[in-house]
Amino acid sequence: MFARTIRRAASSRAAATTTLTSPAVMTMPRCSSSQQPTTTTIIPTIRTMASSSSSARSPNLSSRETIPSTRIRVLRSVDSVRAWRKPHQVDQRIVGLVPTMGALHEGHLSLIRAAARESHEVVVSLYVNPAQFGVHEDLDSYPQTWATDCAALARLDRALADDGANLGRVSAVFAPSTADMYPSGFPGQAVDSKGSFVSITPVGEVLEGASRPTFFRGVATVCMKLFNIVQPDRVYFGQKDVQQTVVIRKMVRDFRMPIEVQIGPTTRESDGLALSSRNVYLGERRRKVATVLNRALKAAEQQYGSGSGALDREAILGAAQKVTTDTLAEQMALAPEDRVTYEVDYISLSDPETMEELSEVDPKKGGILSGAVKMLPVEAPQPGEDLGHSGGPAVRLIDNIILSPSPT
Repeated sequence: MFARTIRRAASSRAAATTTLTSPAVMTMPRCSSSQQPTTTTIIPTIRTMASSSSSARSPNLSSRETIPSTRIRVLRSVDSVRAWRKPHQVDQRIVGLVPTMGALHEGHLSLIRAAARESHEVVVSLYVNPAQFGVHEDLDSYPQTWATDCAALARLDRALADDGANLGRVSAVFAPSTADMYPSGFPGQAVDSKGSFVSITPVGEVLEGASRPTFFRGVATVCMKLFNIVQPDRVYFGQKDVQQTVVIRKMVRDFRMPIEVQIGPTTRESDGLALSSRNVYLGERRRKVATVLNRALKAAEQQYGSGSGALDREAILGAAQKVTTDTLAEQMALAPEDRVTYEVDYISLSDPETMEELSEVDPKKGGILSGAVKMLPVEAPQPGEDLGHSGGPAVRLIDNIILSPSPT
């Protein structure tokens, strides 16, 4: 871990509660109370079970939605989460939160497994947060896979139940509306939007923050809401979004939040491509070239760890830039109907705590290699070619590698 972990003892858990995040941009399908699964196959919808005892306490608990064939509650409002959370707080049960925007893949599932090993109750939020998309970004076409996500969570929960090494299982999915997440009204996606925001600076203003100026403002704001609503003891994020992990850790530390931030390793395809919900946009042709960023970062890592022990920025990043330049030259030599083009947004060598650029790596501290590449739309599509989800728009890929401090 390259940033300090924030911990709290079970005896000092906060009693205050506030707000959280989940898929409100999309409309979730519901089933009538008469729908029941007829086989062991997961039905990727939601069933509602009447609960007379809970309805007497609160109108928000007059029905209990669950993922079919599971005990996983589906909570769609802030009030329902708080009502669910209260007894677990009294019983001092550890609650882990895995924030997601849906379109779950193995990277998300690995974080849920990690949470289940360390938490009695695991909450997965499914919410496409509009505040972290720029005005011209892919909010409208972002993959929305509620049924598939529910089926994946049901399969995973059964596997967790069979594994005695786990402390807990998936207890609830938080899937709120944007109206519930932004009670004063959604403030908009423009840089100059007015509203209640959380900004973590200057770490949120560089690299991804420079290219996407509202991104980390949106991430920090929605995570603050999620943390306030769920009141988790631990939260789980993936290393693939490394700058996001630095922003979240700084937010938790600076706002003195009694939460432990856990970072899971990047989950990759066999060829090194980091798993991302946006990979579905790539299509077959661009998918073959999409490993260029990972290959570039690995070349830089090898330069850092080479026998010469290169520590200076020019030598380390020069190795990465050679990979991106040579690969693009190879593609440009092909005919338009065969080639793939891309633009390098940045290749960075930065401090592991501040994300500020380094001129030289301190071997006692290490560093972060990171980058972003925009895979451009296919230039000359062929009949029947798989262009990817939503017709294969430009896809922005990010990745990183941690340069570990030397052991001595």
